[in-house]
Amino acid sequence: MKTGFYEADITPPIGMEVPGGYGKAYVSQIHDPLKVRAAVIDDGEERVALVGVDTCELQSVPEMQAIRKRVEDRTGIPADHVLIAASHTHSGGPFSMWLLSDLGELPEPARQLFADYSPVADQLYFDWVVGQIVTAVEQANTQREEALLSVGSGHEQTVSYNRRFRMKSGRSYTHPGKGNPDILEPAGPIDPEVGVVAAWAPGGNLLGCIVNFACHGTTFGGGGISSDWIGYMNSAVKGAMGVDIPAVFLPGAAGDITQSDNQSTREREFGEKWSRHVGARVGAEVAKVLVTAERGDLSPVRAVSKTLRFKRRLPSKERLTQCRKIVEDGLRSSRTGTTEWTFAKEIVLLDYLAQKQPEALVEVQAVQIGPIIFLANSSEYFCELGLDIKKRCSFPFTYVVSLANGSSGYIPTVEAFAPTGGGYETVLTSYSNTEIAAGPKIADECVALSKAMMPGVVPKVPQVEHAGEPWGYGILGPDV
Repeated sequence: MKTGFYEADITPPIGMEVPGGYGKAYVSQIHDPLKVRAAVIDDGEERVALVGVDTCELQSVPEMQAIRKRVEDRTGIPADHVLIAASHTHSGGPFSMWLLSDLGELPEPARQLFADYSPVADQLYFDWVVGQIVTAVEQANTQREEALLSVGSGHEQTVSYNRRFRMKSGRSYTHPGKGNPDILEPAGPIDPEVGVVAAWAPGGNLLGCIVNFACHGTTFGGGGISSDWIGYMNSAVKGAMGVDIPAVFLPGAAGDITQSDNQSTREREFGEKWSRHVGARVGAEVAKVLVTAERGDLSPVRAVSKTLRFKRRLPSKERLTQCRKIVEDGLRSSRTGTTEWTFAKEIVLLDYLAQKQPEALVEVQAVQIGPIIFLANSSEYFCELGLDIKKRCSFPFTYVVSLANGSSGYIPTVEAFAPTGGGYETVLTSYSNTEIAAGPKIADECVALSKAMMPGVVPKVPQVEHAGEPWGYGILGPDV
């Protein structure tokens, strides 16, 4: 087998937008650089590319399909063999959200609401990042060298928490407040698995690795532009292994998972201290896997993808009329920062979006590397759904990847939409509006794609050929 790794810089300049919410925010300082990290894995017959991008989300499914076609044109790696995932740092540059050029001719106030009151992508930055993604894959492909591969899973259960809780009111809230006495229990699980795939030169040098873990990038470490805890994870791996290699990060099913422990009364888990805390602990677990997993041939390499189409959930005519009035009143009075106005704005934008794009697209993809299967989708997928995929898949190592190859908004469980459900992930916005049953349908399709592939063999630790004789020193004694 052959592998190649490469990383490229995508740090935006001060003054650009920082997506990650429903309103405007801008770059005021640079804390640490943003990167594109790419790995190309070749079994001699087929190649796959796995790419991690330090950004909050990616662009739409059609936009990402076009980018992957550019990779194919430059490298010969088929577009559906290229997996591109956003790290989900909320301190990234304006690559994600809307490109106004894609929205066409919009009537007012929709254009004003998109352009002046919502996060939008910057065309120049977008074009540059696309170029860096293509370059990273191209360089990783060019730099392929003979390698042994290893795979293993660690366990880190102390840094991630489900952010939705069942409350005494009978509803579920997102981030109900630390130590809130009305909390009954988390409304969903976490996934503590730390998946690690690594490539090693025949002489033993580590060439690079791929890491899969489920947690939002919302520590906002240090303020300003930052790769969040993912950057500290990379530093921890490099420090532990003593080599400057890229760790390609592919986020797990973390739609409802963050670093915030709402059931604890300790300080809020934000800032550089907690960014370092999360990254170092995940990185330490990666290092443990790296030094224990057996190396060998992880063939075959395969990939396949499928685009699913879902109906959009739409507001009633009465609610739309009410939201339009709230938006208009807010614009006239310059009162546009409230929660009520923000989500009314989102309903108005959703109405215009649905007229232009009646269906929501979600791409699902299966990438096999021997006994490993990455099952990716383009949404912020709830953790419980990801665990269901893992439970149903027969591969020795199943890693779910979210925010891959597109941006399809939150996809919660069906239960989250019940009268006892809730949380802002279930609220209609221009970002999140797929049909309620989308989550299980994505899981079913992922499992179906996995069943079309046959797992490869997991490398085993070499065994001694014969039972040993006692060590001469070991049979001596005792002297009393």
